[in-house]
Amino acid sequence: MNLSDHCNEHLLPPLKVDYRNEAAVDQLAQHLVQRFHSHTYRDEIVIVCIGTDRSTGDALGPLVGSKLLSYKPLSMHVYGTLEDPVHAMNLGEKLEAIRQQHPRSLIIAIDACLGQFSNVGSINVNDGPLKPGAGVKKELPSVGTFHITGIVNVGGFMEYFVLQNTRLYVVMRMADIIAAGLFQASLLHTAGDSQRISAFPE
Repeated sequence: MNLSDHCNEHLLPPLKVDYRNEAAVDQLAQHLVQRFHSHTYRDEIVIVCIGTDRSTGDALGPLVGSKLLSYKPLSMHVYGTLEDPVHAMNLGEKLEAIRQQHPRSLIIAIDACLGQFSNVGSINVNDGPLKPGAGVKKELPSVGTFHITGIVNVGGFMEYFVLQNTRLYVVMRMADIIAAGLFQASLLHTAGDSQRISAFPE
């Protein structure tokens, strides 16, 4: 679980889209394609979905991972699912495995976060690494070339209790949108330069 107020220097302006927005998937996909182009990445795209299914609010990451794996074919490597989550206890080990297996990859980190009441339900994309565990005062390794976070509930007090009492519906809908946006972006990204340019003019 991450804190929404941890910002980084970005190559592109951050994206903020509400999960209730009917165009959320398309907006997220278009923004992600631009981010793919803005990073001179190497060979592969790796998605690291952080969280645990033992907490409703913190299950956003593994839900995204499981939903992503249901898309076929998928031109991304996914770490962190409901079956095999990436969480505080194994994050360092998983990151080392990713470094070994995908040394020249673009890494996208995904995590739930807590924020202001007015921002609950927002899906955010920012450049730079994610600081997992910051919202619950944990020191964990940073993850990602850029990151996607979903604000699942209000932060600032009793974070563990708030995460446990987050609405599953909100988390599920946000996971649906993030997974669909990533998949759509991957299709557009691999469709060919001419199609991408016409779809997303500079």
